[in-house]
Amino acid sequence: MAESIVMGFESSCDETAVALVADGRLVLSSQVASQNDLHQRYGGVVPEVASRRHLEVLPILVGQALRSAGLGFKDLTGLAVTSEPGLIGALLTGVSFAKGLALRLALPLAAVNHLEAHLYASELDREPVEFPAVGMVVSGGHTEMHAMSGWGNYRLLCATRDDAMGEAFDKVAKLLGLGYPGGPILEQQARSAPASPERFPMTRFKDRSLDFSFSGLKTAVLNSVKGRVLREAEVASLCAKFQATAVEEVRVRVRGLLMSVKPKSLVVGGGVACNGPLRQALLEEAAAFKVVLRIPPPVYCADNAAMVAGLGARMLETGRGVGLSASARPSGSLEALRL
Repeated sequence: MAESIVMGFESSCDETAVALVADGRLVLSSQVASQNDLHQRYGGVVPEVASRRHLEVLPILVGQALRSAGLGFKDLTGLAVTSEPGLIGALLTGVSFAKGLALRLALPLAAVNHLEAHLYASELDREPVEFPAVGMVVSGGHTEMHAMSGWGNYRLLCATRDDAMGEAFDKVAKLLGLGYPGGPILEQQARSAPASPERFPMTRFKDRSLDFSFSGLKTAVLNSVKGRVLREAEVASLCAKFQATAVEEVRVRVRGLLMSVKPKSLVVGGGVACNGPLRQALLEEAAAFKVVLRIPPPVYCADNAAMVAGLGARMLETGRGVGLSASARPSGSLEALRL
């Protein structure tokens, strides 16, 4: 019999998700409703549209999660919801829903940081992470790396100074007329290009910072297509060249930090961690430094509620629940979580 069964809610952007996790790591049910069909026509997420869809779908996913796990509300020991960072309207929808359910069921509630949840996804259905670790969140809104001495204890090592990696993928895909969401489409296009070592120039800062910057890479693609009508093969080659450069930007920084920090684990989370070449590059760097790579399967890299429920269970166990005082915030750093 599980000691805890926590229901988690995720609504920070355009994915609506509900999940049930036992004892902080065993996923009993994970339900995700995509909104891609709603936002494709706009080429990106429209916050008001996303919020309305969250409101419509959350009650449906709650029922699906309970049925698929063969459980009822009486079996729950707690609730967890993403409260930061994200689109404020979307966050408010999820937080308000979770608080209402917590009040009705008289259950404790944890307010979860979305970035920390992405890192915690590496523990779902697996053994605990070994610390110290270097953690990397790579998604549509964030690209940053942290020194981790444990869950809740983070020190920022580097971050993007402009676009996040996932944002750059989406913008380049839109620039090339490939549609939304751009990451998976661009990766698929790159697969059809012949193997080539060609890359765009890499980003380097005068202060020798390891921070990321993807705006210059995006501009390099723009300059390559300006005033041209591209053939299909040329589009594929540009996708491959862009992707190879973006992955190398990550590889160089991971290599430098593994060399200097000397962690036991490399913990990776976020939607861009679904990218095949990136996963392969991280695997190679971790192996070279004899570090354990903790990267979730793609289903838990993209936004989901299992990571929220798992982390929420840990927070409730360690007295970090907030109950009905939970509030939504559009911003929120990992350093602010320091225990």
